[in-house]
Amino acid sequence: MFTHPVLVRWSDIDSYDHVNNVRYFDYLQEARIAFLAQVMGTTGDYFAQYPCVLVSQTVDYLRPILLRHPPYDVDVWIVSVGTSSYTLGSRIVDRSGASDDVYAKAESVLVAVDGTTHEKRPLGDTEKAALLKHVVTT
Repeated sequence: MFTHPVLVRWSDIDSYDHVNNVRYFDYLQEARIAFLAQVMGTTGDYFAQYPCVLVSQTVDYLRPILLRHPPYDVDVWIVSVGTSSYTLGSRIVDRSGASDDVYAKAESVLVAVDGTTHEKRPLGDTEKAALLKHVVTT
């Protein structure tokens, strides 16, 4: 499992003094991009080398995220890999206390596309092998 720290910014806070739920998607995206770059060993633009698009994402909001200085962690892992798509699991976690408090759980489906035509394409052998190494069964 991959963990990416995210800091809450003042601009993320809504009128209820917690992170606006739309911002959860930003945190998940930051972690997803960092995770995929590590999985594929890219040093440049992951999406230039392995073009893909997010086609579906669901988020379960479990508790409000508050403004604070220590970062929250976003855990990311691969749930499944298909012919042209793969599913990522993720969660936003606070590990600053005695236990891991989960603030949100998400599932994201990405589809590989051709970088020029944007048409769906099968995952390449190298791409699929790297993704399969990181499948976590729960």
